[in-house]
Amino acid sequence: MKMSPEYTKAQENMQPGVITSDGFLGDDRRPIIEIISDDEAEMKRDGLEFDETVALMRRLMGESRKGLGEPVTVDGKWIVQAFEARGFLASPFEDGIFRKVNAQVTLIHEGKPTEHSILYSDLSLHLIDKYHFFQGKGAGFRISPAAVKRVLFTD
Repeated sequence: MKMSPEYTKAQENMQPGVITSDGFLGDDRRPIIEIISDDEAEMKRDGLEFDETVALMRRLMGESRKGLGEPVTVDGKWIVQAFEARGFLASPFEDGIFRKVNAQVTLIHEGKPTEHSILYSDLSLHLIDKYHFFQGKGAGFRISPAAVKRVLFTD
């Protein structure tokens, strides 16, 4: 895949200090199309579908908001908690503005929380859903496909 002007502009917007102080790429210096391609391949290897993953993440985000900042247990599998901050974040693809709402999802095993959790925002969901972009390695809101599988799809 070649970097289109849209992706080139988005990668510029992902740099530290443009939209967020830390940016979206962490210490990952690869072009975003390479980051996306590698994560898509990992999702495929792990047998994960983007639509199913995003739908579950959206549902868990919704359940976390019902707790009004307090932890909520969902399906006996996860503890979810919402964290809200004032303001909004723009998409680096310049296709939307998103509230600063984060969901922490922690896997439960035998009724107790494990060390396995993921943290994501409304903007993260949009980037995963529309662009298959989990953010660069080392980014604060990077969610690896391996973490998605471990937390969301462990039986």
